[in-house]
Amino acid sequence: MIDDFDEYIRQGEPSQKEKSQIWQIAIGLQQVDGLTPSAYLIETAKQNIEGDITIEEVKKRIDAYYKEQPLENDSEQTEEADKVSARIAEILSEKTFSFSSAEYLNIHKRLFAGIYKFAGKIRDYNITKSEWVLNGDTVLYASANTLKETIEHDFEQEKNFNYKGLTTAQIVEHIAGFTTDLWQIHIFGEGNTRTTAVFLIKYLRKLGFKEINNDMFARHSWYFRNALVRANYQNIAQNIHRTNTYLVRFLSNILLNENNILKNREMHIHFVENVEKDDTVYQNGGVNGGVKLTETQKKIVTIIGENNTVTQAEIARKIEKPLRTIENNIKKLKEQGIISRVGSDKKGSWIITSKENSNNE
Repeated sequence: MIDDFDEYIRQGEPSQKEKSQIWQIAIGLQQVDGLTPSAYLIETAKQNIEGDITIEEVKKRIDAYYKEQPLENDSEQTEEADKVSARIAEILSEKTFSFSSAEYLNIHKRLFAGIYKFAGKIRDYNITKSEWVLNGDTVLYASANTLKETIEHDFEQEKNFNYKGLTTAQIVEHIAGFTTDLWQIHIFGEGNTRTTAVFLIKYLRKLGFKEINNDMFARHSWYFRNALVRANYQNIAQNIHRTNTYLVRFLSNILLNENNILKNREMHIHFVENVEKDDTVYQNGGVNGGVKLTETQKKIVTIIGENNTVTQAEIARKIEKPLRTIENNIKKLKEQGIISRVGSDKKGSWIITSKENSNNE
């Protein structure tokens, strides 16, 4: 979908290029929650890029569109993706910003008003979230009893931090640390990553990073979220430690124009790499020999590895196979112990067992 705007970026006027990049980010960020905007949103966004309608008119059209549409299975998720995309585009188009917890809360309120009842409000309950990258485990988030004090402390620390004399690499390391801590508080029940991403982009601009690599948030927002998960997770008993490595790679691509390769599977806590081997064998629990997958099954697992909330219908579209074929192969993958499902069909997520590359001779 974000490729629909590439033509404007390559050949459009400066204002069209800027708007296109903003829309790519807005749409790309929906990936962190497994959401996909509608074709109607894309066409409406193009009208905004071309100057035919304002961003306010985009929002009104989207609101009207969903008042007229009959409810379908995934309509709520598509509606959220469309409305939040338009609101992100609006916020990123504005030349205003205040570095404060109030601004952070306000961004969440503007993004999710009418979508979540708690938009802009600090959660009053504790949470856990099953993560594919942690093989189903969860990050330990801040307690609901200390959220206000914790976030105020982090903002005060950052306000008082002096960047003077730091190398660019040190600046990236520090920003990674601040972003990691802010995200881990998880002050919102839902929408935490998208809010953090929008706030971070605005903050980077305030720090003087005007020419950032927008493509990272547009195309690698799922990597951004997984990197934040790994930066906040440790299991000493299994020799797994917190690491900012992946988030630093992501931010270095944004701020330093580096070209670090970003692969979600490398962040999985049980990832094993053997660059000399090509054939993929998935270890089936403790079964000797592993399981050799078909090409279709490999593609399914790869897609799930990139987005653990992807639906079977979305997988079918991505690899251009009938839905029935996808359902049959997913059933086999479950039976072989390669993947499993946590939660409901609508709001659950996939988990992949550990894998390693090996010859199957």
